[in-house]
Amino acid sequence: MDHISHPAVTGVAMDTPLPQRPGLRAARFALLLALPLAGCLVAWLLWQLLPRGLEVETRDVRIASVAAGVFRDEIVVRALAEPLNSIMLDAVESGRVEEVFARDGQAVKKGDLLFRLSNPQRNLDLLARQAEHAQQISNLANLQVAQEAVRLDYGRRLSELTFALTQAEKQYARSSQLAGKGFISAVALEESHDKLTQARHLLAQEQRGIDLEQSVRRRALTQMEGAIDGLASGLALVGATVDALAVRAPSAGVLTDFRLLVGQAVRQDQAIGRIDDPNRFKLRAQVDEFYLSRIAPGRQGRLVQDGQSWPLEVLTVYPQIKEGRFTAELAFVRGQPAVISPGQGMDVQLTLGQSAKALLLPNGAFANDGGGAWVFVVAPDGGHAERRAVRLGRRSNTQVEVLAGLAAGEQVIVSGYDAFGKTERLRLTH
Repeated sequence: MDHISHPAVTGVAMDTPLPQRPGLRAARFALLLALPLAGCLVAWLLWQLLPRGLEVETRDVRIASVAAGVFRDEIVVRALAEPLNSIMLDAVESGRVEEVFARDGQAVKKGDLLFRLSNPQRNLDLLARQAEHAQQISNLANLQVAQEAVRLDYGRRLSELTFALTQAEKQYARSSQLAGKGFISAVALEESHDKLTQARHLLAQEQRGIDLEQSVRRRALTQMEGAIDGLASGLALVGATVDALAVRAPSAGVLTDFRLLVGQAVRQDQAIGRIDDPNRFKLRAQVDEFYLSRIAPGRQGRLVQDGQSWPLEVLTVYPQIKEGRFTAELAFVRGQPAVISPGQGMDVQLTLGQSAKALLLPNGAFANDGGGAWVFVVAPDGGHAERRAVRLGRRSNTQVEVLAGLAAGEQVIVSGYDAFGKTERLRLTH
């Protein structure tokens, strides 16, 4: 049976393209535009919901409010009492301690014997100088005896020559008279004149010789006396060094840091203690380097002790910084407490300026860590803190002056910032 092939039936003829409506096209475009915007909104919401910043426990930080008040421009520093006047005791000579006559903490008077050293070399030097001095004195005495003998000999010779001159003058006078009368010849008169001339010449020559030799002897005597004076000075110095082996108190006071023992070796210029004035004291305070530019000699302060206030004045400021602090010395202006011991610690109030109204924060480590240029300000909800630039002014032990960047009532983290590093935002958790 033959099969008759028929064409396949399809729905092509039934698919008739319809024209698109304008409203549907706009809806599709709006949907395509809304999807990215919705994604961005969801991402932003998720970002806001995610925790940001360094997480910090609220209990681990100290928070304070900015408040209006009166800034009192003064600081409290810890000071130690020291004697106002002290004399250092140094060993003038080296040696070994033979005897100790005083003890540490003892009150001594000027001239009291403290200890005695032994130094055999100094004793030998003293003996040698004494022997040399004695020898020079003996030489001087011998020279003086010799000069006296020469002086007597010169006197005798001058006396003889003077007598001879006198005789020659008399002889010439007689010869002149006789020659005038014709009793002696001209030759005899001439011989008499020559003898007179010779006598005068011998006397003058002897006188010049004596003057010259006496001048030389006087210079020798002067030089020897100078040498003896020099030896005497040297002997006095050596004697002083030997005397210095017995050390005495240069002034009255209390012996401090004196701990010599018998048999101990002491070297020259070694510090062996000091003598303190027991009645007058000064205070040595360690001050934060932040106040170095504001403290100078003449600044006023006070010490409050046993309900009484004692005025103080800054004497000296030592600007060398050590471990973030410098040293200032203060003296009592009018009287001092009745009982003060060396090394006693006291709290001293230093006045740096006049009190004034200002915005204030409690003083804390934040002022140093931020350098006074920024702080962490707590948000009103208390959930986070943002870093903000500020300007801080004067500081006291309890207050920090706020010049700009903060308003009254705002809360600030006033504890240290070192643990936060360079973080700009803190997330506060409870």
